[in-house]
Amino acid sequence: MSHPYLIGVDLGGTNTVFGIVDYNGNIVCESSIKTQSYPDIHEFVEACVRSITPLMNQVGGRQFIGGMGIGAPNANFYTGTIEEAPNLPWKGKVPLVQLLSELLGMKVVITNDANAAAMGEMVYGAARGMRHFVVITLGTGVGSGIVIDGQLVYGSDGFAGELGHMIIDTSPHARLCSCGRRGCFETYCSARGIIWTAKELMESGRPTLLQELADQGKELSALEIYKAARQGDELAIETFRRTGETLGATCANITTFCSPEAYIFFGGPMRSHEFIMPALKETYNRSVLPIYRNRCQFLLSELMDRNAAVLGAAALVA
Repeated sequence: MSHPYLIGVDLGGTNTVFGIVDYNGNIVCESSIKTQSYPDIHEFVEACVRSITPLMNQVGGRQFIGGMGIGAPNANFYTGTIEEAPNLPWKGKVPLVQLLSELLGMKVVITNDANAAAMGEMVYGAARGMRHFVVITLGTGVGSGIVIDGQLVYGSDGFAGELGHMIIDTSPHARLCSCGRRGCFETYCSARGIIWTAKELMESGRPTLLQELADQGKELSALEIYKAARQGDELAIETFRRTGETLGATCANITTFCSPEAYIFFGGPMRSHEFIMPALKETYNRSVLPIYRNRCQFLLSELMDRNAAVLGAAALVA
């Protein structure tokens, strides 16, 4: 091949990570810079090029690179811009693709981080060979990437597929989301949502190992809830059961829109899959329309223990 390598970039609020990826999905070398160290976008772009150049030299030079893919918050695939990302130092519309492609002299593609994860699964992970699937990323929030007929769904403006902000609870006391609305999917199934559920259950006064953390003034985390569940703590197990039920019912609704072959789950909370998945599958098959029942796979990401963000970004130009 004349271009056996790709560049994947994971642009985050704290760090920006660069990786050279071969066509088998191996990251052959990596580097990173501190995103917040560059409040001026032009200085950031120049720092990116300085960090990437030694990596390209390690694989023979720029002539062996087929392009660059970037996963970033609030990134618009159509325009090549990052728009009003709250955790990044640049405001307004930032023409990152134009700036980098001009300096590097190569094709550059950008999309949001959840869409990049979906492409990573299709090219290198659990969705190889699939043309219809949904990736749901569970972390601080809930992200998603929807693939139909082998193509990511971007919508009319590049921002389609924000399943984490579907409203699933319309009650007056629905949970307040960081987006300013109440009852969003991510307030129930993100890591923060899982903690929220556990705290609500703890208010009933039920005995739980988690109370010891509260008594010691320690922060509750999804990991600590998982540890308690592994020790047989009923409240922790109930927390994950409710999470699975919400995931299952929400996926049943999504299926009526796009009828995917599979849902693929990525992120820290899914390390508790032995407690989440049974309730998810049972609720899905109970809730979904009969014509869709027992037709869909529920899979864990195959990129969880690899640098999924870099691989997903590289997959945009694979």
